[in-house]
Amino acid sequence: MQRILGRILSGLVIVIMLADASVNLFAPQLLEKEMNAVQFPTGLSPVLALIIVVCAAAYSLPATSFIGAILITGFFGGAISIHLRMGELLSPPQLVSLALGAAAWGGLYLRNSKLQELVFRSRDKRLLPSATKLPASDP
Repeated sequence: MQRILGRILSGLVIVIMLADASVNLFAPQLLEKEMNAVQFPTGLSPVLALIIVVCAAAYSLPATSFIGAILITGFFGGAISIHLRMGELLSPPQLVSLALGAAAWGGLYLRNSKLQELVFRSRDKRLLPSATKLPASDP
C-alpha cells in the first residue's frame, strides 16, 4: 500500500510538472504577465520547459529518481527564491513550489525502501557501529 501511495504521489508531481512544461512550451503568452512580474524574460519559456521535462524524466525513471528529486528540489527552490527576491513571502507560487518539492521527496520515500532505510538508519541501533574504547594515552 505504501508503494502504491508513493507512486500516486510521484505520478501527481510528474503530471503537474509536465503540464507546466507544456504551457511554457506551447502557450508562453499565458505566463507573460507572471514572468514579467518577477522580471523573468518570457523568451526563456522554452528553456524552462526543457529544464522541467528533464527534471520530471529523471524523477520518473527508477534508476535516476533520486537525482530527479534533487533536480526538482533545486528547480522549485529557485522558483521560491525568485518570488522571495520580489518581496513576496508565502505567496501562492511559493507554497505550491514548496508543496511539490515536498511531494516529490515524499513520493520517492514511500516507493523506495532503500531511501527509507537510509533515512531511519540512525534510529536503528542495530545499524550503528558499536562504540569502541580508545586506548588510554600517556600524559
